Amino acid sequence: MPSPSYFEDFEIGATQEFGEYEVTQEEILEFAEKYDPQPFHLSDAAGKAMHFGGLCASGWHTCAMAMRMIVEQMPIENNGALGSPGIDEIRWKKPVFPGDVLRMRSTILNKKYSKSRADMGTIFMQNEVINQNDELVMSNKPIVMVKRRDIG
Repeated sequence: MPSPSYFEDFEIGATQEFGEYEVTQEEILEFAEKYDPQPFHLSDAAGKAMHFGGLCASGWHTCAMAMRMIVEQMPIENNGALGSPGIDEIRWKKPVFPGDVLRMRSTILNKKYSKSRADMGTIFMQNEVINQNDELVMSNKPIVMVKRRDIG
């Protein structure tokens, strides 16, 4: 199923699954060293000493991997995305480990026409990141501004 492009294309309740992202130890370490240098993101031993069970990705790294999958499934042409004013309710449900293969499930929760701009609307979504064992590892609720097709 092609990804929706414009406000009118999004249907409340519609769900789309996409992506496949293999998590590597090297990437976990690189991200952690630069952005989130907590011990359990830098060392298998430190991860085992905590409740994680081993080296695990930063939650912020998981967000970045999810964003990559989102962008890769967006239409190249006729993309009506106008950015986002934010994300609500980020939840890191399970650790993400080296070797995990992640995918996304995105559901449209609601949509509203903009009160201040006739040429756009806002889409409210529920995103879920799922690993190869069908376990939910992260969820969030993005708010996305999208062009309207029916306005000039």
